[in-house]
Amino acid sequence: ACCPLTMFDRLENVVARYDELTHLLADPAVIGQQEHYRELSKEHFNLSPVVQAYQKYKKAKTDVENLKSLALSSGDPEMSALAEAELLDAQAALTALEEELKFLLIPKDPNDDKDCIVEIRGGTGGEEAALFAADLYRMYTRFAERQGWKTEMMDWNDTGKGGFKEVSFSLKGEGAYGTLKYESGVHRVQ
Repeated sequence: ACCPLTMFDRLENVVARYDELTHLLADPAVIGQQEHYRELSKEHFNLSPVVQAYQKYKKAKTDVENLKSLALSSGDPEMSALAEAELLDAQAALTALEEELKFLLIPKDPNDDKDCIVEIRGGTGGEEAALFAADLYRMYTRFAERQGWKTEMMDWNDTGKGGFKEVSFSLKGEGAYGTLKYESGVHRVQ
């Protein structure tokens, strides 16, 4: 029986696949097949953050090892003390990068890149709740603009005073569902 892959084995596999994709995307035969090229480009794009974070991690690990060596082997007590102080910061950065890598290796939900529909309903509170629902609608549509998503109002019931009893709108763009899938619940002004 083979032992399971460690996080670093998986990262090395991601880097190997990324390098393979980089090579394939430069191949004229692949460039001529638009659908295949698009799929490979998307996979390459999705692996980029993992590869970049892993490169930062490897550099940070080398920095930690160099600082440890300098702290132990330096004949100058001031240099050793300075290296030890920098070592604490470098180890904290290394730990943070390792946590980021763990997060980046979590399998992606296949629905994350899909479009979504958002519903906002003014709850108990009359006109104040309806005005707050309108504020939420403006907040989400402005956020969508900044993300480069298209918004389309689907259904609404306004109060005539600038508020919404309810409003439904679609968000179309890459990552819309994945970004907003945890946005739920009752929001209120206090």
